[in-house]
Amino acid sequence: MAAQFEPEGQAPPRFGLFLLQALIWGLFGLFVLRFWYLQVHKGEEFAQKARDNQLRQELLHAPRGLIRDRNGVLVAVNQPAYALGLIREDVRDVKATLDQIAVWTDIDLATLEAKYAKGRRRVKPFEPLILVPDLSFEQVARIESNALFWPGLEIVVRPRRYYPQGPLLAHVLGYVAEANEEELEKDPTLSLGDNVGKGGLEFTLEERLRGAKGLRQLEVDATGRRLSQHVMRPPRAGEDLRLSIDLELQARCHEMLEGQAGAIVVMEPFSGEVVAFVSQPSYDANWFVTGLSGPQWEKLRDDPMHPLQNRVVQSAYPPGSVFKLVVGGAALVNGVSPSERVYCSGQVKLGRHIFRCWKKHGHGHIDFLQALTQSCDVYYYEMGSRLGVDKISEFAMTCGFGHKTDISLPHEKGGLIPTREWKRRRFGESWQGGENLNLAIGQGYTLVTPLQVARFIGALVNGGDILRPTLLAGGEPERQGHLPLTDAQRQLLVRSMVETVEQGTARRLKRRDAVIGGKTGTAQVVRLKLKAGDVRRKLEEMPYEERDHAWLASFGEKDGKTYVAVCMVEHGGHGGSAAGPMLKGVYEHLFGKQK
Repeated sequence: MAAQFEPEGQAPPRFGLFLLQALIWGLFGLFVLRFWYLQVHKGEEFAQKARDNQLRQELLHAPRGLIRDRNGVLVAVNQPAYALGLIREDVRDVKATLDQIAVWTDIDLATLEAKYAKGRRRVKPFEPLILVPDLSFEQVARIESNALFWPGLEIVVRPRRYYPQGPLLAHVLGYVAEANEEELEKDPTLSLGDNVGKGGLEFTLEERLRGAKGLRQLEVDATGRRLSQHVMRPPRAGEDLRLSIDLELQARCHEMLEGQAGAIVVMEPFSGEVVAFVSQPSYDANWFVTGLSGPQWEKLRDDPMHPLQNRVVQSAYPPGSVFKLVVGGAALVNGVSPSERVYCSGQVKLGRHIFRCWKKHGHGHIDFLQALTQSCDVYYYEMGSRLGVDKISEFAMTCGFGHKTDISLPHEKGGLIPTREWKRRRFGESWQGGENLNLAIGQGYTLVTPLQVARFIGALVNGGDILRPTLLAGGEPERQGHLPLTDAQRQLLVRSMVETVEQGTARRLKRRDAVIGGKTGTAQVVRLKLKAGDVRRKLEEMPYEERDHAWLASFGEKDGKTYVAVCMVEHGGHGGSAAGPMLKGVYEHLFGKQK
């Protein structure tokens, strides 16, 4: 009988079967636990992801409101534009994709990477991140033809602003451009690549013009290709606006100021509606919509004529003799008789200083009306000396100077009406007697904007109401105050303007078929010290920056229509000769050529 072999030490473990069963049950429990975690605990989350992967929601961009001039001509419209979006969840290799976009668009790779890094946290899953907001047709064609090789890239069609008249209304409309980081942070409804108003009415009326985005649901396959779509919420277009601007008159004024720096404002005095608002030189607002190139920005930034400056509201100038209307009103209110005569010898001496009249040998004895009509400086030196800075400044501020007009445009300047306190605060010095004389003829520290002058002339004409200027047509006039003058005093100032056109320094505006009033101003920008025997140089012999500013403030009435027109030409010389022909052209447009 053969013996059975039982190797020593290799007997089956005593609890082997038990351990094997425990291991199997443990694995089974682990699988059950994992199954519960995925199907129950995380089930809804994964189901949502699956639905998102198949059903995606996409924002629909709303077109901005259209803008027309007062006669219905479109001045701001929308055109379709093509943007390049990247859907992160569908992209296989982000780095390679950004490399390829840089090749297609000639945009620096570092710029694209920075935009991707900033923008990826601002978009929801499966929402396109706009990397290039404006593609050319050639770029669209190139990208579309390679779309199959680059999953996750999408051409997004959006409305883009376009200004058909280019520079003509740039200082009124402003422009839209891509929202920056600060604007995106402030407004959660904005997405990367969205355009917002950056200047002019596009900026101040952004909420009315923007509209609201819509929502669309897309069904896609596993590769992200669209299978169907459904609009869940249609976009709401922005509000359409009608300007008070007459585009033909605007173009005429723009053309007349061509080649010079200055401003023309034409306003209806009984409504406050601005009919023409021209600041020259200007710029093409469309450049900002599509994105300025480096050379374009350098050209605008370095232009010595500063085309980005809105000279109607953002530039304040010494008003020169136009301010004599204000000082004349202050004189009447403070008891100066219109019949009182002041002797003008051509100069006044105060201490060691001699203050000269523009007329070398003087005007002789001259009363209130003659002083305004002939723009006599000596008469106003006398008024400045009698009234002093306190009374003149108080009256000027009550007439609306030294404050913004609150027209719906950004960065408006309020100008400056100096006071004793202002000078002490600004320079640490007390007010000097000679400064009253400079203040009385619109020189010294006094600064006004062309729009402030137009509002004041409008108040003289309309019965005394200081109205808020508006660039929108059809609204109710908004009264901001009232001139501190009696009707008789106000009418005397209006009459002085008519006399100035009939026989004074604004004769270029004279017409037989209309009532025209005006006041010229020639504001020194550099004080020239003339010694005995010196002869003041002619305008063309002076450096451009030393030439005087030319002003002409006016109003015109014909056939029941009344307008205020103000022109200011930087370094233009004399108001009558520089600004006069331009305002003559304005009235020819408004009233027709004189027969």
